[in-house]
Amino acid sequence: MADWRVAGFVEQRELGRGGQGRVVLALHATSGDPVAIKYLTAGGPAAMAALRTEAQMLGRLTSPYIARLYRFVEHDRGAAIVMEAVDGASLKAVLAEHTALAPEAALLVLKGSLLGLAAAHDAGIVHRDYKPANVIVRADGLSKLIDFGIAVLAGEGSRSGTPAYMAPEQRRGEPAAPATDVYAATCVFAECVTGRRPVAGVVPTEDVPEPLRPLVSRGTAENPADRPDGAAAFVAELESAASAAYGADWEHRGLRALAAAAAVLAPLFPLAALLLPHAGTTAAASGGAAASGTAANASGAAGGAGTGAAGTAGGGAASGGAASGGAGAASGSGAGTGGGAATASGSGLGVGGKVAVAVAGAAVVAAAAGGTWYLADTGGDDPREPEAGRRATPVPVVKVAMAVQNGPAGSVVRVENGQYAKVSGLGDPALERRANAALRGPLDRIIATGRAFAASTDCQGQPVTAGTKAKIGMRGPRLVSVRYYQETDLCRQATGAPGGEVATVDLRTGRALTARDVFLPSTLTAQGVRTLRSRLKLLPIDDPFSEGCTESDVEPFKPSDFFPGNDPAVMGAKERPPYLSAFFTPGGFAVSFMTAGSSGCRLLDLGAPYAQVRDLLKPEVAALLPR
Repeated sequence: MADWRVAGFVEQRELGRGGQGRVVLALHATSGDPVAIKYLTAGGPAAMAALRTEAQMLGRLTSPYIARLYRFVEHDRGAAIVMEAVDGASLKAVLAEHTALAPEAALLVLKGSLLGLAAAHDAGIVHRDYKPANVIVRADGLSKLIDFGIAVLAGEGSRSGTPAYMAPEQRRGEPAAPATDVYAATCVFAECVTGRRPVAGVVPTEDVPEPLRPLVSRGTAENPADRPDGAAAFVAELESAASAAYGADWEHRGLRALAAAAAVLAPLFPLAALLLPHAGTTAAASGGAAASGTAANASGAAGGAGTGAAGTAGGGAASGGAASGGAGAASGSGAGTGGGAATASGSGLGVGGKVAVAVAGAAVVAAAAGGTWYLADTGGDDPREPEAGRRATPVPVVKVAMAVQNGPAGSVVRVENGQYAKVSGLGDPALERRANAALRGPLDRIIATGRAFAASTDCQGQPVTAGTKAKIGMRGPRLVSVRYYQETDLCRQATGAPGGEVATVDLRTGRALTARDVFLPSTLTAQGVRTLRSRLKLLPIDDPFSEGCTESDVEPFKPSDFFPGNDPAVMGAKERPPYLSAFFTPGGFAVSFMTAGSSGCRLLDLGAPYAQVRDLLKPEVAALLPR
């Protein structure tokens, strides 16, 4: 019987075939965009149910750090997924080539993976199999997380996973939690900087650079309660440790180093070649099809070492679609003994193997000797499909980094630890300048306050120090939200401290949002703010001067608290920032309470899940937030 095919695509060639599925490269019939299609054609009701559950779970993930599933198609003869393309090589292949990475590059890998895991955690999903084979490093140095083949909803448990990176509670079969993924990600980070993978649950911390050892110790704590609350929380700790150890520009250096490491494998990235006439034989001869997972088994005459998300290239029969490498199994070990046919992400699809042909969120890939391609859905009834006849254009990858300013800011102000968020990759220089000016605004305003204070006060030759402590919440793709605690010593001629601000910037316009942009008009009434307050709970306190404060220390909300005032509490300030500001984080909604003065309980966050406040927000803002 002929194979069934997803309508609207023209198959170019088969990358591999197994007992339960096949992988093909295809072009969208009208736009000509390349896609990879993974078919599940056997496996029975259990396999289909597992696939459907996985697709439903991962289809709701949206993150630039996770390779996304765009379509899951069911048919009376099986199921299929269609995925988008990103050139890259697995972190496993990069480490095989280089053994270890520069600390800044390893930190960048960890940060990107944590941001991807944070998006999963926000959706209630725990990956459970984070490892180098499931991290793809692109040619520009950015990385994506793949293969959610054994992911579960938080609170579920089993002993599935890769032993070297499994958290102690995972080994015991206890319920999975975000801290489980934090442990695995930290293990991989340690491997990146030391060149040695964990053995028997022992992480090689002695070879980790000394400034980063506390980060590794915290991330791999035996008790999950002693680890960061989740991936998003760990990002803040990572950024602080990295900036302290390697300076404010550590990310830029890490990006260059990681791109250089991946560039060694760039000649093997096969996407461009596959789109040329007769390119199929070249790629096939190098290793066959690859799935999101382990490197290819080299037992084939020319088995590749690449990884990806559609069946791992490796040793096997030449009839599997590769001239001398066969088609391999999915992430995990190869299918059968001595190779096999291409399968899907997850363990091999041979007898007893886990069926996970449609890993929602794991990029579909064909690999040749270390190269990996990730192909995106561009066809059918998906609302994101490009118009017929128009090629899809690459979407800029927005990068959000923490920057730090230190040193003189003119003749009377000295900036000390002036933290601010900075975006890059917007593609429009003018837009990027506007966005960065808005994100830097709280630091610029406290510097201006210091100058104005010095102009009206005898500072006795002492500079006014000014700075900001920033915490990055949402990092795109549309909104970047950053909370700033502002600091100044007023040249030691006055007491008290400023409060702070939240800068939430729309990356489409480069403009900072105000309360009127965020909340419905009905919310910004006396009754509306009372309703909002009733749904919020005090969040963990990260200001040392506010420790011991309780919810009762936050005065009842008033509509005017959400707007600037003309009664600044700090001499030199032109106006008072809002006492209350919306702060969007990957894990939920917060209202930051920030007031000036000399007493405690000035800097507090109150929060709630987005579901509990969505009806109080403007629909156009609510649509941009995690669900």
